[in-house]
Amino acid sequence: MSAVRFHAEHQLHGSVQAVTDLLLDPAFHQHLALPDLALPEVIGQDTDGDEATLRLRYEYTGQLDPIARRLLGHRKLTWLQEIRLNRADGSGRLSFAADANPKQLHGDARVRLESDNEDDHSQTLRRIDGQLIVKVPLVGGQAERRIIPGLLRRLDVEAAALNRHLRK
Repeated sequence: MSAVRFHAEHQLHGSVQAVTDLLLDPAFHQHLALPDLALPEVIGQDTDGDEATLRLRYEYTGQLDPIARRLLGHRKLTWLQEIRLNRADGSGRLSFAADANPKQLHGDARVRLESDNEDDHSQTLRRIDGQLIVKVPLVGGQAERRIIPGLLRRLDVEAAALNRHLRK
């Protein structure tokens, strides 16, 4: 099994608590236009206690290469994404898995939200460290390398939208 590791960092203009609240807000995601994706469907939310979870289903609307198209057949490429954050310390996980075959296409990342301004806690650094796995013989590694740039671009777009919203 191969896996491609990815890393992203974003400077966000709000406290850890404000960023956490926004990342767990279904309305934020339902209005966030991400490249090559339809707006998500909210599958579930759990906000009890210090740890909160938001589950979303996304559909890929971009161009698929012929190999991916052949693997999917007539199905749409959709996946379940889950963000789980600890409100007390800003730690959490981001996971995603294809609906059609979650064992074949999935990923997982550690998320860390840290105050980046000791004086007033008005800045947050978001760090995401994860891996993407495509378990398809012969083409999995190539598919992983093609998917990662789009995933990172969508995280950048999300961070820009977080900053726009936090500045309001």
